[in-house]
Amino acid sequence: MVEIGGTPTSNNQDPRNIGLNPSTNSTIIPHHQTSLIEPDIARQSESPADKKNRYISVKLKFIIAQLSAISWALLSVYISLPWIHDLNNITGPILTIFIIGGIAIAPGYASAFLLFSLMLDRRPAELVPEFYPPITILIAAYNEEATIVETLTSIVAQKYSGDLEIIVINDGSKDGTIEAAASLALPGLRIISLPNNTGKATALNTGLQNASHDIIITVDADTYLYQDALTNIVARYLCDPPRTVAIAGAICARNSRTNLLTRLQEWDYFHGIAMVKRIQSLYQGTLVAQGAFSLYSRKILNEVGGWPTCVGEDIVLSWAMLKNGYRIGYAENAIVFTVVPEHYGQLFQQRRRWARGMIEAMKAHPEIFFVPRLNIMFFYLNALFPWFDLAYLTCFVPGVIAALFGFYLVAGPMTIALVPLAIVANTIVFRVQRHMFRSRNLKIRRNISGLLLYMFFAQLILAPASVAGYISEMLQLAKNWGTK
Repeated sequence: MVEIGGTPTSNNQDPRNIGLNPSTNSTIIPHHQTSLIEPDIARQSESPADKKNRYISVKLKFIIAQLSAISWALLSVYISLPWIHDLNNITGPILTIFIIGGIAIAPGYASAFLLFSLMLDRRPAELVPEFYPPITILIAAYNEEATIVETLTSIVAQKYSGDLEIIVINDGSKDGTIEAAASLALPGLRIISLPNNTGKATALNTGLQNASHDIIITVDADTYLYQDALTNIVARYLCDPPRTVAIAGAICARNSRTNLLTRLQEWDYFHGIAMVKRIQSLYQGTLVAQGAFSLYSRKILNEVGGWPTCVGEDIVLSWAMLKNGYRIGYAENAIVFTVVPEHYGQLFQQRRRWARGMIEAMKAHPEIFFVPRLNIMFFYLNALFPWFDLAYLTCFVPGVIAALFGFYLVAGPMTIALVPLAIVANTIVFRVQRHMFRSRNLKIRRNISGLLLYMFFAQLILAPASVAGYISEMLQLAKNWGTK
């Protein structure tokens, strides 16, 4: 291992404690104001606006969303009775449950729960800490000569007010990654070069061992940090509820204008991924702090053994933290733009890795399914994804093809009836995300073709990769870092 740059120093101060900043003698604000995500601020008197926006506890929101989603599922079953009867006469009860439950009832319940939760969600007010603690940014880089300079430049342009250490771990790159990074001669930049490509987990763990500070942030080498991303993700960490040990940032597609595939992914990140993380954080725990841009407590990283050596290292790491009773938050205003796959082969490998990582997490931490918590249903929904994807590919897609020739056994008029619901759901998500974008001085560009492709064909494009990932992990096929 070759290192370019300074020598790590010891910093044992826990930035989440209340105390004094020795350099400024200013008091750090109390880390968490409440045990819930939304600050339950005491009101001495209520204005009309207060009465209109009275606080609803997270548990009550969960109950309301659950009851609404269950009601939706029961209504769906009632409406589907003729369909269930006709299909049962041909396929039998087991296959009927597999088909209708997998393509309609269970996914409909999940979508309804997310939608009702989103309608109830009110993000906490942004609290400003008295000072910003020192942070270490880890960048694992493998053949990133083309993007590493812009990534590092975007980090320095953040103007983070606390001490900033940047460690680039060159994971055996064959191109000019080292030279490109070193050419910037940035203050606080250290470059560690590994002789061989060892994988992302090993690279990040090497950086962790050499980090100087107690707050660790990971950034992918092709990710561009938007203004105040560092400040916002650290502020969320300092102000979130107790036992918060990680924060996931908000990821957007950087190269969305390239082709139809990247336009689809723009909406996938902007709508689907962002909405899920937002709702998971509402119920006390985002399931994945993704490696592209997330914050971690160094102490807890060491407690769980750092990043595991697997294809889904960020997923397995996140579940290890959640299993131990910790919480992962989500900073929707800490925005970065990452390069998404531009060719289907690359996208296939990425989503295959994500799906395989989910199975790895289930195998590594099965205990997580038996610890009562508000967000436990998301773990069970993750466990149902293989069913959803298999039912979609093996039953729904052939059913749609059959419907084109007049055979409506699987897909028919009821399928068309779901189109207005999809439009309503996407409209609500769009309005929520647009409000967040405007607060960050960002404008949503017109991308109608990408939206239509996302709404009606995303699962057709992504499900084969997910199924390949499930099968790869079940058969224990060879593992590699792959793309992103």
